[in-house]
Amino acid sequence: MDTLFDVVVIGGGIGGYTCAAKLASLGKKTALVERDQLGGTCLNRGCIPTKTLLHAASLLSDIERAAFFGLTPTTSSVDFPALKARKDEVVLTLRQGVERMLKSAKVNVIEGDAFVPAPGIVDVNLQDGESVRLTAQDLVVAVGSSPGKPPIPGLDLPGVWTSDDILEQVPSLDSLIIIGGGVIGMEFASFYASIGTNVTVLEALPSILPNMDRELGRSLTALMKKRGVVVNVSALVKEIVTSDDGLTVAYEVKGKMEEAKGEAVLISTGRHVHLEDVFAPSVLPQLDKGRAVTDRTMRTDIPHIYVIGDAAAGSPQLAHTASSQGLVAAAAIAGVPSDIDISLVPSCVYTDPEIACVGLTEAEAKDTGIRVVTGKCLTSASGKSLISGQERGFVKLVADENGVLLGGQLMCARATDMIGEIVAAISAGMTVKELASFVRPHPTFEESIGEAASITAEKVAQLQGQ
Repeated sequence: MDTLFDVVVIGGGIGGYTCAAKLASLGKKTALVERDQLGGTCLNRGCIPTKTLLHAASLLSDIERAAFFGLTPTTSSVDFPALKARKDEVVLTLRQGVERMLKSAKVNVIEGDAFVPAPGIVDVNLQDGESVRLTAQDLVVAVGSSPGKPPIPGLDLPGVWTSDDILEQVPSLDSLIIIGGGVIGMEFASFYASIGTNVTVLEALPSILPNMDRELGRSLTALMKKRGVVVNVSALVKEIVTSDDGLTVAYEVKGKMEEAKGEAVLISTGRHVHLEDVFAPSVLPQLDKGRAVTDRTMRTDIPHIYVIGDAAAGSPQLAHTASSQGLVAAAAIAGVPSDIDISLVPSCVYTDPEIACVGLTEAEAKDTGIRVVTGKCLTSASGKSLISGQERGFVKLVADENGVLLGGQLMCARATDMIGEIVAAISAGMTVKELASFVRPHPTFEESIGEAASITAEKVAQLQGQ
């Protein structure tokens, strides 16, 4: 086995393998060390399997609404073993694609557990029990994160699961309690509610999706309640105990103790990074809340050590953030210009309807002292929305008093596919008037962006005419 490299990348998730492939294409002799499976959390235990399940749930919903579309109703049900097999097939197909891509790029993939005892040195405990020491000029650490577990009594009880656990099993459940109303929690709430499970969501903060525009949380709460989901916010979970019919979660709301009962409990309260397991104390980079502080090129305060993805401080823990940062780090190591802009990262929630946002919210813009103008287009009157039977939704844009686009929040069908247009417009410094000037095809969901831009542009014009 080769032990001398230009760069060693630790972690084979989307950030790590993207970085390694780019480095190899730039002429760097690159090793990629992965202790589990290539693809990391996103491919194996996150984005891909979750969205596979959500797509199946969406199809089930359409089948059950056959009469609404003028079709003959039919009986539908979920074949859980087949659903799990489909999820596994999608994951395996994509993982094999990553393996072929790295092999074609001539990246040396090493299966084992990596540890950095000193700059430029990586000790790897191989899966066969042997060990090897790798040396390199530069190191890129892309170790990702793992599901966090808050200090709640009862977390070790059978039936209390993390997202990793529930994706591995894809269990059939009559009832499910979800602790945490963030992105992960609400995606699982959407999936299980769609297939007939009684779902209860307990969120400690005053709103679900607390890191997004408040209107998104309110609107999704209303839709979820309409579908039978119980959503309790400002709910402080105290303990989980077993009961005759499953599990009971005790929680406090405004000083009053309440209980929720379910067959299982999903813990979705964020993700944790463990860089202390990767670095010796002498080479541990500066940390901020457990994540490495980096500059714009993803370089840490330790020379020749880069950290990307979930383990990097100050960046959203998203797959597309990690892959973009991997490209930036690779360019910096190879000494070539980077054309990747990681200043604007869109956030996506694959509920039904989808949610996507980027840039500043209305509240964030006002907090900076900007004179804010907002415009919102309801998608319920859109031709494409009516054709496909969509429920309530909207496109909201945020601009300054000169009409320069600052942010966008979408809650509608295909929101995650459309947010890229808003990203491009903000990156280009575009005004809402310019955004409204584009001719969009009809009928499409995308038309709502043009409508929202026109509404916002009119409000800007009125403000300027005062």
